[in-house]
Amino acid sequence: MNALHSQRWAPRVTVASVVSRAGQLLLVEEEKDGRRLLNQPAGHLEPNESLLEAAVRETREETGWDVRLTGFIGTYQWTAADGTPFLRFAFAAEPVLHHPEQPLDDGIVQALWLTPEELQAQMARLRSPLVWQTASDWLAGQRHPLSILRHVS
Repeated sequence: MNALHSQRWAPRVTVASVVSRAGQLLLVEEEKDGRRLLNQPAGHLEPNESLLEAAVRETREETGWDVRLTGFIGTYQWTAADGTPFLRFAFAAEPVLHHPEQPLDDGIVQALWLTPEELQAQMARLRSPLVWQTASDWLAGQRHPLSILRHVS
């Protein structure tokens, strides 16, 4: 087996939540490499955690909002400019309870609510093309039942 075949494709598995309220979407403004970027509440899947659990946890850690997942938007494969491969599992969610006293994750400047038009006007500040693609699919009504995802122990 040559070196090319011995390399294993190992994408970073992430989750993201499209949380909506009164025509606005919940986003995070984060500091990355000296820039302030916009992203959905998102993060990495942890060991022994289901995708659904990860989406709820990451949303709470990055925004202070407890959410209820209402649907599965889709899976997105993307390779960053540095060659890092990502698989993003995106969920639709609704806000349940806000914990304003909760400190946000490192690097998160603030959680904010933007209309889809306001988000689209900020394309140059999006953390990745996944942010708009996920929001766009959500806006188009793309939803699948959460039951299509199985966590087998």
